[in-house]
Amino acid sequence: MQSRTSTLSVFLLLAAAAIPAAAQVPSPAAEPLPQAVQVPLSGRTLQVGGAVVTNQTVNPAAPPSSAQTSIFQVQVQGSYDGSVPHGQPTGAPVSLTLFDAIERGLHYNLASVSNDNMLAYARSQLALARSYLLPTVVGRLLGDEQQTDLAALGFSSIKGFSGFPTVIGPFHFFDLRAGLSETMSLPALHTWRTAKETARAIDFNAKDSRDLVVLAVAATYLQVLSADARVTVSQAQVNSAQAIYQQAADMNHAGMNARIDVLRPQVELQIEQQRLRAVQSEAEKGKLALARLIGLPAGQQITLSDTVPFAPLETLTLEQALDRANHNRADLRAAEAQVRASEHAVSAARAERYPSVGLTADYGAIGTGPTSAHGTFTLTGEVRMPIFEGGRTAADVEQATAALNQRKAELADLHGRIDFEIRNAFIDLQTAADQVRVSRGNTDLANEALTEARDRFAAGVTDTIEVVQAEQSVAAANSDYITSVYSYNMAKVSLARAVGLADESVHEFFKGTGDATTKPSH
Repeated sequence: MQSRTSTLSVFLLLAAAAIPAAAQVPSPAAEPLPQAVQVPLSGRTLQVGGAVVTNQTVNPAAPPSSAQTSIFQVQVQGSYDGSVPHGQPTGAPVSLTLFDAIERGLHYNLASVSNDNMLAYARSQLALARSYLLPTVVGRLLGDEQQTDLAALGFSSIKGFSGFPTVIGPFHFFDLRAGLSETMSLPALHTWRTAKETARAIDFNAKDSRDLVVLAVAATYLQVLSADARVTVSQAQVNSAQAIYQQAADMNHAGMNARIDVLRPQVELQIEQQRLRAVQSEAEKGKLALARLIGLPAGQQITLSDTVPFAPLETLTLEQALDRANHNRADLRAAEAQVRASEHAVSAARAERYPSVGLTADYGAIGTGPTSAHGTFTLTGEVRMPIFEGGRTAADVEQATAALNQRKAELADLHGRIDFEIRNAFIDLQTAADQVRVSRGNTDLANEALTEARDRFAAGVTDTIEVVQAEQSVAAANSDYITSVYSYNMAKVSLARAVGLADESVHEFFKGTGDATTKPSH
C-alpha cells in the first residue's frame, strides 16, 4: 500500500512539473458588483457660449440729435467666436451673400467643428457602454517545450526506486482554446440606455449649435451691412457739409455774409468727417469679425453683395411660429433626451439591489502536439447578490433622482423660454416695422427741410444756423432709418433661431429681400 502511495506521489509530482503554468485555469477573482453610472447634475454643460442678442439704445456713430432708436447688439461668445481657417487669401476681395456667409459658418465655425468632435466622442462612449452588455470572446494558441531538473528541486532519490532520474523531459505541450465570458446585470442595461439617450441629446445639441452659428453669422452680416450703410450716408453728409461750407465761403468772399456763417459749416464739416472715419472703422472691424466667424483665411478682404432692405414678414403668424418651435427646436429635443437619460440612470441605480448573472466558458484542444490533441472544456456560472454595501445603492438612487429632477426643471424652463423668445421676436418685429415707417417719413421731411434751409440761406433770408440744424436733422433721420431697418432684419434672424432650423428659416424669411434671393447648394 505504501509503495502504491509513493508511486502516485511521484506521478503527481512529475505531472505537475510537466504542465505549464499558462495552461492552468485560475479560479475567478472576486469583482465588484455592477454599479450605475451617474449623469451630471446640470443638463446645460454641453453648450458653452453662443450668440447673445441684446436690445440697447447705444449707437456711438449716431449724431447727437438722433432719436437713438433701440438697436440690437450681438455678442458672440465662446467657441462661436472662432473658426478653422480654410483656403488661401486671394488678392481680390471675396464677394459674400448672406447665405454664402451662413454656409461657410456652418462648415468652418469652431463651434460647428467642436460639436462634430463632441458627437463622435459621445458615439464612442455609447459603443463602450454597449460593449459591457456583449460577451467577451478571446482565442489563445499555446505551445510549450519544457525540461525539469528534479535534483535542483530536492528530489535526488526516492526510497524504493532505483535509477531515479534527476532530469525529466523535454515535454511537449500544445493548447488551442477559445474562451467566452459574459456578465448580465440590470445596471449595465440601464447604463447603456442612459448612454444612448445622452448621445441623442448631444446630437440634438449639435443641431441646436447650428442654429446659434446661423444667428451669430447672420447677425454679424447684418451689422456689417448696417455699418456700410452708415458709411454711405456719412459720406453723403460730408459731401453735403462740404457743399454748404463752400457756399458760405463763396458768399463771404462776395461780402454777402459774416465770417461766423463760414465757421459754423466748417465746424460741421469737420464733425461729419470725424463721424465718417468712425463708421468706416466700425465697418472694417465688422468685416474682420465676420471673416473670423466663417473661417476665411487671415488677411482675406471681403465685400457684401446683399443689401437686405426692409421687407415685411407676412408668411408666419404667432401660433404657427409656436407650433414650429415645438417641432423643430433641437435644444428642446435634447432636453427631452436628457430627461429620458436621467430616468434610465435612476433605474440603473435602483437595479444595483438586484442579482447579476455571470458565465465563463472555454473550449479547446490540448495535447503534446496538434495531431495528438484532445478536446477539453470548462463551463462556469455564478449568481452574485448584494447583501450589504454600506448605503451606496441608496446614495446612488438619491443622486440620480436629483439629476432627474434638475433635468425636468430645465425642460420646463426651456418650454417657457422658447415661448418668450418667439413672442419677444414678434414684438420686436412690430416695433421695428413701425420705426421704419416713421423714420422713412422723417428722412423725407428732413431732406425737404434741408433743401428749404439752403435756399433760404442762398437768398439771404437766414444764416447758417438754420442750415446746420437742418443738416443735423437729416443725419439723425438717416441714422434712425438705418437702425430701424437693421433692427427689423435682426428680429427676423432672432425669430428664425426661435422657431428652429435657423438656416432654412433665414432663407424663408429673407427670400426675395433685396439681393438675398438664392441659397447655395449644400
